[in-house]
Amino acid sequence: MNFHRHFQDIADRVTALTHGEEISLSNYYAEQSDFLRFNRSAVRQPGSVTDIELTVDLVKGRKRASAATRLTGDRAEDEARVAAIVADARQALGAAPDDPFLLFNSSPQSSEHIAENDLPTRAAAIDAITRAGTGRDMVGIYAAGRTAYGFANSLGQRNWHSADSFNLDWCFYHSADKAVKANYAGFEWRDGEFERIAADAANTLPVLSRTPKTVPPGSYRAYLTPAALAEVWGWLGWGAFGLQTHKTRSTPFLRSIDGADELAKNVSLGENIAAGVAPAFQSDGFLRPDRISLIGHGAYDQCLVSPRSSAEYGVATNGANEAEQPQSLDMAGGELKRGDVLRELGTGVYVSNLWYLNYSDRNNGRLTGLTRFASMWVENGEIVAPLNVMRFDDTIYRMLGSELLGLTSEREMILDTGTYGRRSVDSMRLPGALIGDFRLTL
Repeated sequence: MNFHRHFQDIADRVTALTHGEEISLSNYYAEQSDFLRFNRSAVRQPGSVTDIELTVDLVKGRKRASAATRLTGDRAEDEARVAAIVADARQALGAAPDDPFLLFNSSPQSSEHIAENDLPTRAAAIDAITRAGTGRDMVGIYAAGRTAYGFANSLGQRNWHSADSFNLDWCFYHSADKAVKANYAGFEWRDGEFERIAADAANTLPVLSRTPKTVPPGSYRAYLTPAALAEVWGWLGWGAFGLQTHKTRSTPFLRSIDGADELAKNVSLGENIAAGVAPAFQSDGFLRPDRISLIGHGAYDQCLVSPRSSAEYGVATNGANEAEQPQSLDMAGGELKRGDVLRELGTGVYVSNLWYLNYSDRNNGRLTGLTRFASMWVENGEIVAPLNVMRFDDTIYRMLGSELLGLTSEREMILDTGTYGRRSVDSMRLPGALIGDFRLTL
């Protein structure tokens, strides 16, 4: 199905149904995805999804109301559904209160981005994945295909963004709670890169047969893989970078914006929309710059500013979503080579994954969470044993500040694996981090 042409037809239809002083805002989402579930290195549940969603907002004066539906691609059926939700939004508009922070883009800025990337066929993906799992218990899910976003308003603005991507989230299962987890995601499938990741996981798997080691609570030299670091940034994304949490002083970077502390000079982090999967516009029609610097050389830089925060605090919006959460995080790498990580770690913990993160002291940037999957105890640059589950409790100012020894030059593209309702387009491109003093508490 040609989503782009369908969006244009739908946008024109909504505009035609917009009356008098009303202004309509239309948000269109579509995906065409393959899903493959694997167990014991074989396909257990293949499937494909074609989904189209439309949300229409009507604005009149300071009032706003919305309604949503799913579309089918059948012209007559879709015209009826569009007419129904426009009528629903119009009825709700009559009872809607004035919104003091209403803001949408009233200066039309149209754009178009179509990225047709090199994804494998379903058969080629199955062949590569099952070949890597030969003789092992591979468990996971592969999701791939096109996601598309469109925005239109009755003022004449049209924005379109579509991209192809894939995401293989999987593990080699050993026994009980022991497994080696891995992920391969991006825009272009490279057999060599996938084979390297699979080989690294396979080489780690035999270590899980050794007697697990429990270390006493204390401070340890540690290496956080990009996947582990993604859990840290993923949790901080809930409130760390938005203008609203800064103005209400509920951000975990409060010490940084007050000048009391900062991260290491080699830590730079940005919202890199140009290199991600998320669209370069948001649901009120504001365009998003290719890059926004969030942390520059250790110091907090810019906030993500949604239209509502813009209206409330008098700060120009930079196209952030309503939650003011990053969608395309990009962290600069360092000089540490991936192949030298164990040698540079020496003796300490190799943290493959983290989970169940939470704040133990939000305003001071203190986080807690658990190690997961194949986290290892390392001695003299050699993996000795799997590490039993441990809890960490430490501040971002120590982990990526005073105790940061280095970042890997190689970075990994990590796509959010969420598929609740629709495929997530959130992404991170991250290095691994070597930490001199990492606090384990339980």
